[in-house]
Amino acid sequence: QVQLVESGGGLVQAGGSLRLSCAASGRTFSRYAMGWFRQAPGKEREFVAAISWSGGTTSYADSVKGRFTISRDNAKKTVYLQMNSLKPEDTAVYYCATDSRGWYSGSNYYSDQIYNYWGQGTQVTVSS
Repeated sequence: QVQLVESGGGLVQAGGSLRLSCAASGRTFSRYAMGWFRQAPGKEREFVAAISWSGGTTSYADSVKGRFTISRDNAKKTVYLQMNSLKPEDTAVYYCATDSRGWYSGSNYYSDQIYNYWGQGTQVTVSS
């Protein structure tokens, strides 16, 4: 069983920044790929970013490239999402997720189907 606890969400003005954190339980975090997804009202959940177990490979949705950065600190069992130049369309509930089964690859990292543990979500609201 893996528990993910998110923090860092809130209300910011357009152009501002937030850093989301997701702290994981367990002793094997360093072996798990991690992903961030988001879901806006009336919209389907969408992929935001992913990072490999070593942190050496990162991937981003086109909508956030150049603005968001995913990183991890395996010693702290924490993954981060630094969000800069926020736009109103970034408003959503943000979820972190982990792949404890080792399914992550360059062809499936964007799919929510490979992530088997999910956080509770944290609200990000960007005002215009």
